[in-house]
Amino acid sequence: MTDPALRRAAYRVVVSAFAGTTVPSWLPELVEAGLGGICLYGNNLDAGSERTLTLARELAQLSAQLIITVDEEGGDVTRLDYGTGSAFPGNGVLGRYDDLDTTTSVARATAARLKTAGIWLDLAPDADVNSDPRNPVIGTRSFGADPHLVARHTVAFVDGLQREGVAACVKHFPGHGDTATDSHLELPCVNADLATLHDRELIPFAAAIAAGTACVMTSHIVVEAIDPGRPATLSHAVLTGLLRKEMGYDGVIVTDALDMAGASADIGIPAAAVAALSAGADLLLLGPDNLGRGPAHTLDTVEAILAAVESGALSADRLIEAAHRVDLLAATYGTGIGVADPAVIEAGCEAGEYAAAAVIGDLDIDLPSGRALVIRIDTGSNLAVGVAPWGDLALSDADVVTVDERLAEITTLVAHPGPVIVVGRRLDAEPRVFEWLAELARRRPDTLVVELGWPGPRLSALPRTVLGWGSSPACAHAVGRAIERARPQSPETSSTRDILGTRDTLDRRAR
Repeated sequence: MTDPALRRAAYRVVVSAFAGTTVPSWLPELVEAGLGGICLYGNNLDAGSERTLTLARELAQLSAQLIITVDEEGGDVTRLDYGTGSAFPGNGVLGRYDDLDTTTSVARATAARLKTAGIWLDLAPDADVNSDPRNPVIGTRSFGADPHLVARHTVAFVDGLQREGVAACVKHFPGHGDTATDSHLELPCVNADLATLHDRELIPFAAAIAAGTACVMTSHIVVEAIDPGRPATLSHAVLTGLLRKEMGYDGVIVTDALDMAGASADIGIPAAAVAALSAGADLLLLGPDNLGRGPAHTLDTVEAILAAVESGALSADRLIEAAHRVDLLAATYGTGIGVADPAVIEAGCEAGEYAAAAVIGDLDIDLPSGRALVIRIDTGSNLAVGVAPWGDLALSDADVVTVDERLAEITTLVAHPGPVIVVGRRLDAEPRVFEWLAELARRRPDTLVVELGWPGPRLSALPRTVLGWGSSPACAHAVGRAIERARPQSPETSSTRDILGTRDTLDRRAR
């Protein structure tokens, strides 16, 4: 018979998930058994912000010791505002603006909103140094490409969250910025040598540790200079050797979602959970995969942990140590549903809006008069961003057409009498899209290109480009306001309602 303390510990280190927007009937029993927490994902958030807050409060009422957590980075990655897009700019804007008080204010406002729902662990901030502009999963989630800038803003964000009683989780250790593949889909590899890692990737994490971050999240990447055979999440050399012993971190180590291909594609989630615990992780995010299985994905993981202890593959002491850290985290931050100070939220919103506007500034461009045609190119997003609304410039006197894999006929765009504006994210990442964009710019040089992702190096070849450093409403609206200031005020001169035909997949919004 399994020792009850070990069984409780096995539950305690697991953060589960469920499908839908209501608390499932099976969850209270798992909470009673000691379940570590619940992470809310996109499938839980479809009912809108208010229902999301209500759902989180219902979970929080199950137990003050139950971790309720989300990825609320602000900007492109939001859960509180998954249905509308975030009112806060993300790290790309905050780093570009480079005012630490603003970053702290935005983080405090974020935490205040989270606490009103009983959410007391935020899987933020992103401390990755985005040194590879081709990065498909970090990009504007990063404060920047300079490690010292990233470090000081990471500390400011941690301070803002934890000052309001929400535990911060700095991610993705030991640094996901120097990658050109998405760990949701495959296993990226960082080839930098040890000296580069210490001078670049590790600087923000060292600063966050010194600032007292409650948690550090692992990354599903192979760091060849430290452990060429395992992703960091499963590597004893990375988690125990580097993070614990060399860097002196004694807080909670949280895995990134274990359903991601970079962690479990070859071995499955339960085995990945055991390997992560053995490597030094304390809290296991199972991820949203297998959600149709009810509690089975949690129970399978718990049994795999206990079987590993029984066989000697995982030491009982390591499991108990991990559960103890989770208990300490809950004792510190699990204080139940809080009451937000409206002034804190208002100040954060105002500071973020000002930063987004300041980063854009005034556009030194001439735009033709007439009704604008906005071509919004939806090339998809990574799973961390999900399907939150993005890229709405909120322009007056404009027709908006969204295209995906099919691009607009250039000849009709060249003939349009008003401004032509192309909006996208990582517009030079797909060769076919960039070739189309370059040809449009060649034939109509006054085309305004709005890049709302991390700008790739080829964009500089285009004659008129505006960088928004994020695609959430906070960033897109700031770009839109700058465009409005640059537009001549004139009545509508034409309609573009039918300019691209009647494809069923096109989403037109006339303003």
